Amino acid sequence: MRAILGGVAALAIVVPAVVVSRAPAVPLAIAAKVARPQRVVAATEIPEVEPVELQDLTPQDARTYNAGIPFVHGPRPAAQAFRFAGDDAQRARATDCLAAAAWYEAGDDPVGQRAVVQVVLNRLRHPAFPKTVCGVVFQGQERATGCQFTFTCDGALARHPSEPAWDRARKVAVAALDGTVFGKVGYATHYHTDWVVPYWSASLDKLAEVNTHLFFRWTGWWGTPAAFRRSVSSDEPVIGKLGDISPAHRLGGALDEAALALAAAAPLTGATPVASAPVPGEPDSFAAVLNDGAPESYPDIAKVACGARAKCKFLGWTDRAMLPAGSAMTPPQMAAMSFSYLRDKDAGLERELWNCREFPRTGPGLCMRRQVVPVTPPGGPGTLRGPDTLGGVRKREVPTASPTPSVPLP
Repeated sequence: MRAILGGVAALAIVVPAVVVSRAPAVPLAIAAKVARPQRVVAATEIPEVEPVELQDLTPQDARTYNAGIPFVHGPRPAAQAFRFAGDDAQRARATDCLAAAAWYEAGDDPVGQRAVVQVVLNRLRHPAFPKTVCGVVFQGQERATGCQFTFTCDGALARHPSEPAWDRARKVAVAALDGTVFGKVGYATHYHTDWVVPYWSASLDKLAEVNTHLFFRWTGWWGTPAAFRRSVSSDEPVIGKLGDISPAHRLGGALDEAALALAAAAPLTGATPVASAPVPGEPDSFAAVLNDGAPESYPDIAKVACGARAKCKFLGWTDRAMLPAGSAMTPPQMAAMSFSYLRDKDAGLERELWNCREFPRTGPGLCMRRQVVPVTPPGGPGTLRGPDTLGGVRKREVPTASPTPSVPLP
């Protein structure tokens, strides 16, 4: 305290609360450079979300000015817990959008990441912002400058986190989507680093400081807990920019492109629109969303996708919500598989199998082996194991004396 306040050290001992709460004065020469907009908006009018524009200050002057903005007085309640309600594919896309915001905005710092993630979820529940996690994070991504989260439009996505760093960021995102709250930033909807001054910062309530980031909420009713009760959507969009680091967005984007192309070609070819794409990391395997009205067309669709490959695996679902985000499948996803096609020319294998609970058929060898989804026993959680063999695969039946061919399993 003596080093900071010099000759007023005695005053600090008598009335420490007054000294600690008083922000340092901003030099007039710096204050004169800053425009101070009025942003108090009535509860009947949703506040506008402007592109980020910075005041014309040097980093050092910006730090001086930011230090002169006092923290808001009065209650600063923590946000309510948020729990994501979408399916597995939607959750995977939301997780990776949230993890991208955490890593690109806060680096490999778990505390900074939690603060950034909390701001995203606060915005999600505020009616001034988009209704999905990915929509919030990538709002304004189409602009060359002025996007809401700068990494989405300034070229930062060309850098990729290491695999361990990405896993850590995803864990922060998963925890937040499951209800973990970072209470320090309260209901903050805005933040910036302390070496810049955005146009809006001087007119918002300054709530908290986390490392080099400052966090703010709107003034008036729009910054109170009552403003954060908007219902949200789980229909998370596919973000093509995340395809390099996110299988959920890479596979989803490929499926969407395929669906659009097939839908456009359908009137000319009479083909049933089906979206299929290679499984990430497995170029000879395909995952597909199938039309449930034409199961007899599935073998032809699979053969078109496999092309001339000597070995190929084609797996299809009529329920898009059960489509795996990558090569790993949960037991419910395996049980929901509608059709599979396996080819291994070297082994003389070509097999077409249907989910006969969904498509009753007759004849030997046409039904997938029934999958059992494990259930937690009544006595409490235990160790659950999925089936040893994945859905859509039937071992080739051969005479006892003949060797069993090697078949790549899905």
